[in-house]
Amino acid sequence: MKIAVIGGGSTYTPELIDGFARLGSMVTELVLIDPAAERLEIVGAFARRILEHQGHPAKIWWTGDLDAGVTDADAVLIQLRVGGQTARISDETFPLACGCVGQETTGAGGLGKALRTVPVVLEVAERIRERAKPGAWIIDFTNPVGIVTRALLDAGHKAVGLCNVAIGFQRKFAALLGVAPSSVVLDHVGLNHLTWERAVWVDGVDRLPSLLSTHLSEISSLVDLPLTVLSTLGNVPSYYLSYFYNHDKHVRDMTGAPTRGQKVAELEATLLEMYRDATLVEKPELLGQRGGAFYSEAAVGLLASLHGYDDSAVHSVNVRNNGTLPFLADSAVIEVSARASLAGGPVPLPVTLLAPDLAGLVAHVSAYEELALDAALRGGRDRVYRAMLAHPLIGQHEYADALADDLIAAGRDHLAWAR
Repeated sequence: MKIAVIGGGSTYTPELIDGFARLGSMVTELVLIDPAAERLEIVGAFARRILEHQGHPAKIWWTGDLDAGVTDADAVLIQLRVGGQTARISDETFPLACGCVGQETTGAGGLGKALRTVPVVLEVAERIRERAKPGAWIIDFTNPVGIVTRALLDAGHKAVGLCNVAIGFQRKFAALLGVAPSSVVLDHVGLNHLTWERAVWVDGVDRLPSLLSTHLSEISSLVDLPLTVLSTLGNVPSYYLSYFYNHDKHVRDMTGAPTRGQKVAELEATLLEMYRDATLVEKPELLGQRGGAFYSEAAVGLLASLHGYDDSAVHSVNVRNNGTLPFLADSAVIEVSARASLAGGPVPLPVTLLAPDLAGLVAHVSAYEELALDAALRGGRDRVYRAMLAHPLIGQHEYADALADDLIAAGRDHLAWAR
């Protein structure tokens, strides 16, 4: 199987390569694609050393030529960041002036990222459609994953969105329970970065109630939410829900403090220096601070199932709703636990009725995502403003009006319609 990685010059790519080296026996060829030639050379050479050190026979090469890289690929992973960390820092900063959270995947910052990203991903996907093997899967790890995945599906691409939140919970819960991760199946449901773990199944028994009673404090710290939230809901929200349930506290903490993007930019500079070391053959521990834990395991596992190597595993993916959540349109994209196969692709596991507070928030954010995608595809201040007005973390004319102008000003270099 030939795998192409778009955004292969990312400092996170060695994590992905490590996963393929350890778990991806079906991979025969890997190509890293990135326009940043110097950075790609550093990351690519390190990726080759990882594969050689672990004795994996896959051919690996790298290129700035998108067309050459995706030609005859069996699957393509997209992990781009349009505008780099500079744009991310802007996303994390400009909303704070209105008292709204600054974050790269939700709120005004998430909208800014979606507007920059969707057109670029769709352009890339068209090239993949023309040159990859017929039926090649696009696996999107590019944030905001739900919106980007819907854009790909609406354009007729064979795509699925991937996030590492659920696999992180699976690994954590398995460790707390003293069982193998493969024995843990999550009732993971919602939208990308707006999900809840409603059950933790081990051998047909839901172990979540015992986890909450025994490890409530530890799980509370993990998701950055008060004990009361978890004990009242009776489930485990994604840590991204802290931006909703604890919004004003995050705004206070973020105001005047270094952004996550600034910290990551510094971390990336250090990692690149480490990758230059020709004696380095294993991913450094520092890479764990980059984010995206267990992404490689999630990607390798999903690829294996989609290509017929393991159709029994459960994955947490972004797919069309198609009736899974009856209160959403079939065309909406949701994030749920699913099984995947060569014949049928990803198929969601059955989902029981969501509690009213969960369903209400999912419906609200899904409506925003539809408006955000429309703004990304067609542009225009009015569409940006309307999406802002619809977002539950903004939702007021005064804020939406000001943030629309701020977003357009900050992102103008990446928004063709705004120039």
